[in-house]
Amino acid sequence: MEQRTFDDGGDEDLVFVLVWGNKLYHENVRWLIDELTGAGYRVHAFRIPTAISDFRSEYLEPVAEFVAELDGYRLLSHSTGGLIAAHLDGADRRIYLSPFWGFPEGVLDVLGPLFAKLPTSVEFLPANTDAENIGDLATDRQIATGANAAAPSWIRECREAQRTLPPIDDDAVVFCTLRDRIVSTRAIGDRVPPERIVLYDGGHELFSSSARDRHLDTLLAALEDGSAALSA
Repeated sequence: MEQRTFDDGGDEDLVFVLVWGNKLYHENVRWLIDELTGAGYRVHAFRIPTAISDFRSEYLEPVAEFVAELDGYRLLSHSTGGLIAAHLDGADRRIYLSPFWGFPEGVLDVLGPLFAKLPTSVEFLPANTDAENIGDLATDRQIATGANAAAPSWIRECREAQRTLPPIDDDAVVFCTLRDRIVSTRAIGDRVPPERIVLYDGGHELFSSSARDRHLDTLLAALEDGSAALSA
């Protein structure tokens, strides 16, 4: 797992856990990080590995050990990062972007239990990570260097983490699109009431979708004030 801090002089700590396949040099990831640091946050970004054999030791514990050293922090996460973030303790605010709390309807949803039994961490199961599904601002480099295949061990570990998902914080806010084909929007709706869900028109990544500019102020307000920002 790669961790990098942006703007050591920021006023408040914000932990940003990225999705499976995101890189810290991806243009749209950096756009969001730049907006966060511009708002005064000291951003601790985590790039997660795409192939794992153990969710707790390879995903959860590295982030949990890091945040344990912080004197309070706000938590922003995207997709698989949202699955990790839901298992973390101690955040003052929790904002989820398209959290991966369930597999979408499709091959991996139906055959996931069978694939998960395969004893391998080789990534060979195709994923829907093309520009159409990611967002209309996704770059060619982003698609080419992102993840495009999943390992059976990753499916197994994510399914177990979804099964043991703790209750979502009462003040948490979720941003998602109903057109998402990478995560289950039903799983989001089952855990968070509609008044704490911000819908946008775009792909799986808000920060890779044209709608990002219309929702940036709401995202920053939610990081500051939690769900109260949505009723202001």
